[in-house]
Amino acid sequence: MNPITRRNFMAFAAGGTVALAAGKVHAHEKPIAQPWNGQRGGTDPGPHNSLREKENPDIVNPPATDSGTLPNLRFSFSDSHVRKGSGGWTRQVTQRELGISTTIAGVDMRLNTGGIRELHWHKEGEWAYMLYGKARITALDVDGSGFIDDVSKGDLWYFPPGVPHSIQGLGPDGCEFLLAFDSGNFDEDSTFLLSDWFKHVPPDILAKNFGVPADTFSKLPSPQDEYIFSGKTPGDLRHDAIADAPKSTRAFSHRMLAQTPITLKGGTVRITDSSTFKISKTIAAALVELQPGAMRELHWHPNNDEWQYYLEGQGRMGVFASSGQARTFDFQAGDVGYVPFAMGHYIENTGGKPLIFLELFKSDHYADISLNQWLASTPPALVKQHLQLDDTFMQALNKNKTPIVGG
Repeated sequence: MNPITRRNFMAFAAGGTVALAAGKVHAHEKPIAQPWNGQRGGTDPGPHNSLREKENPDIVNPPATDSGTLPNLRFSFSDSHVRKGSGGWTRQVTQRELGISTTIAGVDMRLNTGGIRELHWHKEGEWAYMLYGKARITALDVDGSGFIDDVSKGDLWYFPPGVPHSIQGLGPDGCEFLLAFDSGNFDEDSTFLLSDWFKHVPPDILAKNFGVPADTFSKLPSPQDEYIFSGKTPGDLRHDAIADAPKSTRAFSHRMLAQTPITLKGGTVRITDSSTFKISKTIAAALVELQPGAMRELHWHPNNDEWQYYLEGQGRMGVFASSGQARTFDFQAGDVGYVPFAMGHYIENTGGKPLIFLELFKSDHYADISLNQWLASTPPALVKQHLQLDDTFMQALNKNKTPIVGG
């Protein structure tokens, strides 16, 4: 071995030793979960994905209260296929990726500065939450009136089924947003695209419709290039509005973060449904922020399944499915969670920073039932006979709903 090669080899070996040592330190700080609770199970000496196991300790080593065969209720956008265009990218979590998710499908989309999500419409209603940056949205309502607005982080929009619309990234760095559609079977490829329709109408029909020569349409762009494409960054919002066109009286956008939150010791809750965002008839939402150690109380929803998107932090969710079935799942930013209709659950912040997530429902209103409030509103003697708990527990019950506890 020549000196240079040997030197390189020794440097690599030394670096590997340091890396291994660092790995041991990290593993010591946060050990990888093992399917062993001291009495049941055992260690896992075989092949395993340590990164996944660190992310999902409650799946590797479930709490003793977990039981049964409740289906998977978690999927990460990081495991979704990314579709790229000249103006940005998109990825989705539908019923195909998360089989239990029958009511809602989610799309994570990034538009660069000037990037355009082309003019289109859907059979499904489209609800959106701005994650980053700024965007310009346009729509035409059923009365033939136009809508245009600029949205930024924490803002929403909602386009009812069949309403044509567009989205464009603004400066300085475009935008990223979460889209939710009111059908788990939604797929991005099922969108009605402007360019796609033009490509599938005979030129003479287009000419007759628009009153121009047929050769006007001889060089139409390919729909494959138009889905998300680069465009010119628009100017001031006032200059983009059509001066002589009627303005829609419907508000397709909403400032969710501007809402006054329900504030509790352990965090905040903002609820947006058709009572505050009138046009949103098929999606109701809550934006929840939990401080370290706090949790979303034990509860369930009487109106529909719950679809979740985790924006920041880390936490765990325990779900009770009746018939002795229960499972616990761990979540991080970018993950999707799901709770089927009426199943009891909690969500706890297990990290050192705030846990922020969205709860979405295919419904025109937000509704939940608090376990604590239910028991507090039931005759005490009846509750005591059921649970065989003493007066200390009965006196601790709260007749007022407290969506967030602890922290």
